[in-house]
Amino acid sequence: MIEHVYFLGIGGTLMGSLALLAKESGFDVAGSDGPIYPPMSEQLANAGIAVNQGFDPSDLDPTPDKIVIGNAKLPRGDPAVEFVLNQNLDYTSGAAWLGENILRDRWVIAIAGTHGKTTTTSMVAWILDYAGLNPGFLIGGVPTNFGISARLGESPFFVVEADEYDTSYFDRRSKFVHYRPKTLAINNLEYDHADIFDDLAAIQTQFHHLVRTVPSDGLIIAPQQSSAVDEVLKQGCWTPVSRFAAVKEKGIRRIDIDNGDLWHASAMKADGSGFTVALDNTDLGAVTWSLLGMHNVDNALSAIAASRHVGVPTNVAIEALSRFGGVKRRMELFAEKDGLRCYDDFAHHPSAIRTTLQGLRNHVGNEHILAIVEPRTHTMSLGTLRDDLCHCAAPADEVIWFRNESMQWDLTELVNRSLTAASVENDIDRLVDRISAHVGDTCHVVIMSNGGFGGIYQKISQRLSA
Repeated sequence: MIEHVYFLGIGGTLMGSLALLAKESGFDVAGSDGPIYPPMSEQLANAGIAVNQGFDPSDLDPTPDKIVIGNAKLPRGDPAVEFVLNQNLDYTSGAAWLGENILRDRWVIAIAGTHGKTTTTSMVAWILDYAGLNPGFLIGGVPTNFGISARLGESPFFVVEADEYDTSYFDRRSKFVHYRPKTLAINNLEYDHADIFDDLAAIQTQFHHLVRTVPSDGLIIAPQQSSAVDEVLKQGCWTPVSRFAAVKEKGIRRIDIDNGDLWHASAMKADGSGFTVALDNTDLGAVTWSLLGMHNVDNALSAIAASRHVGVPTNVAIEALSRFGGVKRRMELFAEKDGLRCYDDFAHHPSAIRTTLQGLRNHVGNEHILAIVEPRTHTMSLGTLRDDLCHCAAPADEVIWFRNESMQWDLTELVNRSLTAASVENDIDRLVDRISAHVGDTCHVVIMSNGGFGGIYQKISQRLSA
């Protein structure tokens, strides 16, 4: 008998992808959520998954065999959650369901860290696919090489984006503790998610829980220059560690558990659009691609190291990355007219904003860059990282901070302390007017948000096409 699985919160990035994997695995799948937007709405429709708008107890009749409860917007007190509990229905979290039903017998390659998870996970999945290994994957975005965010695959290998956000209202551990990777890449580690973590040490504790799940015959891949990651590893590590660094530091003392491998770049272009991959002091081949920024060079080195651990020759990984098309909403050009070029980027942390803009600056030289930032995440809306926000847009010529209704602090503080020409806007239509005024100029507009930003992308495209 086919097991019926129902996803509460099916429109989220993780939950929607899990629903796709469940459907592909042969489960009978349905779910419910509020309004769902592309690309997830399109993926669910294409898979033939029934989605109910909102929540009604009749949606759970007949009673599903398992109810998977998402984390976003589903706390205690939510009517859907209370109904499941009062009726004593069988429920679990998304991360636990993934670990038990999809990952249990797979060679899991997990990509963790504060920044670059989606891009690096996409790189690893593409490298393995290019090498003919047909991996499964679950990615928090849509890689252009695949056009989908998740698939089951037909090999032992499964590549997963390993998120440190908590699992559910009933499991406050990070999601990634359910994944049990054999290959683990930790790209970087900074303070984030101020709504659930008090400080960096609290996040490091969760990362240490993850490290404790990696077997001794596995591999951990870590940055050469991250004291925060080293502090995690020093809490206890039973697995060999390889390092990566876009720019190799000479004479750096690494901790005892390192196995000696150091991936780095040589002959790197200033904008990161080309570089030579080196293992220790041996050049292995050159990557030329459309991606920009030193952060993406780091992501590539991490992906190559992870791919090599599962058996992909480095020269094949280099070939694959030279054909890597990137990820939607990562410096994705979505509109242009008469010298004005508009990009959509997901950067939502000061460090990510800075490195993304610096990569573009190194690429376009003295051409005008306008950064438009919506501080939308819980951490940003609380103002936790406001000191870093003041200076993160320095590579741009101008920055406009968009104040949405969730902001709990005064963004004029950023304007007063900014090293870059800065202003605050709170109206989408006025913002579109300001952007459109640059038609005829040579101007690069980078819109940074992890949400829909009030439909600004569609409004800009319509204005420019008119």
